[in-house]
Amino acid sequence: MGKQNILTIEGLAKLEDELDFLKSKKRAEIALRIKQALAFGDISENSEYDEAKNEQAFIEGRIVQIENILKTAKVIDDEDIQTDIVSVGCKVNLRDVELGDEVEYLIGGSAEADPINLKISNESPVGKALIGKTIGSIVDIVVPDGIIKYEILNIKK
Repeated sequence: MGKQNILTIEGLAKLEDELDFLKSKKRAEIALRIKQALAFGDISENSEYDEAKNEQAFIEGRIVQIENILKTAKVIDDEDIQTDIVSVGCKVNLRDVELGDEVEYLIGGSAEADPINLKISNESPVGKALIGKTIGSIVDIVVPDGIIKYEILNIKK
């Protein structure tokens, strides 16, 4: 059956919105582009047509991917989120023991990871190291440059 996808309610809503957008607006937009490209005539050297068909294949693949994620999703709601132990759906405040820098991560499932916005997956190296730990724990996280020691300052919903 494959792995179960863990999602927060926010992550679920985001995927449902993306799926709706792809199925309604994006599909129609691509169909129109293909129709317009076909109007140019010979498709053997028609880059517009090739691009549109490639994008269509990508969109259809993404639709299937999202549908599969949603089919197997386990949704974590606020009642499931603990604040005494790091788990999926919680926010974790960390302090770099060496540098003193503080950072807050939201731990989500792999389908909603967005490191740029400090949303990390429970399957990422940082996420794996934090899951199950408690406030006050010092966690060693292996990074390409070596090991960063983080202290868990706070866990919240």
